[in-house]
Amino acid sequence: MIALTVALAVLVGVTLGLLGGGGSILTVPLLAYVAGMDAKEAIATSLLVVGVTSAVGAISHARAGRVQWRTGLLFGLAGMVGAYGGGLLSRFIPGTVLLLGFAVMMIATAIAMLRGRKSKATPGGGNPSMSVGKILLDGAAVGLVTGLVGAGGGFLVVPALALLGGLPMPIAVGTSLIVIAMKSFAGLGGYLSTVQIDWRLAAMVTGAAVVGSLIGGRLTSLVDPDTLRKSFGWFVLIMSSVILAQEIHPGVGVAAAALTVVAAGATYACPRMEHCPLQRLGGRRRASVAAG
Repeated sequence: MIALTVALAVLVGVTLGLLGGGGSILTVPLLAYVAGMDAKEAIATSLLVVGVTSAVGAISHARAGRVQWRTGLLFGLAGMVGAYGGGLLSRFIPGTVLLLGFAVMMIATAIAMLRGRKSKATPGGGNPSMSVGKILLDGAAVGLVTGLVGAGGGFLVVPALALLGGLPMPIAVGTSLIVIAMKSFAGLGGYLSTVQIDWRLAAMVTGAAVVGSLIGGRLTSLVDPDTLRKSFGWFVLIMSSVILAQEIHPGVGVAAAALTVVAAGATYACPRMEHCPLQRLGGRRRASVAAG
């Protein structure tokens, strides 16, 4: 199982480097259900793996100019405070409750990413930036979640930067890696006060994930930003069904996964159909918004 865990860790890294998130979404189930760790040990170890992998992966994005440093550092600093507090608070909450809360937030975030938003225009064609107050508030809130459920925060940071901050997806991905690294290490500090981790296994998984993140970072520039955003949303929905299957009942997870596959298929097939109910619904909604 160790060999399988390390092999799958490469996929974790590719996902993190390509999408700017999803590392913890994969790492927590990987360590809990494949490596056999208990929930809190898996969460603490995932923070180490995702933190190191994000820091290394951010290098290639920074070299390509896909990092907005002001937003990333402010968001990350606020997130570190929230993440450390979340790590301390987690000792009072059962592991199963944490994982179920994780799954619920994954679903909400995925829906937001799939819906998307119109990019904000800025004078001179520059990238839009969030106000300092909003960056700090959002960063602290996302950081709290990071510390509680062991999420590096990419599945929340990327939408916050892309949907709320209006950053183009490639820049949101690169910037999120800086934030994820900062918050993951802070959350890990909170967990290490009460949780022991297997450092040998953590080192092997981290090394494999780092290799994957370098591969994923190179792939980002080759993928259309809109496709990247939607792929991220569908990916998060599928992973939430895995947690639901493990923590509630396999039938719940299978049903959630089946609904996701059907919805994804309908979404991608609809534009190729001459008469599609989804297109008519979307047209009515746009007309209603325009009239309002």
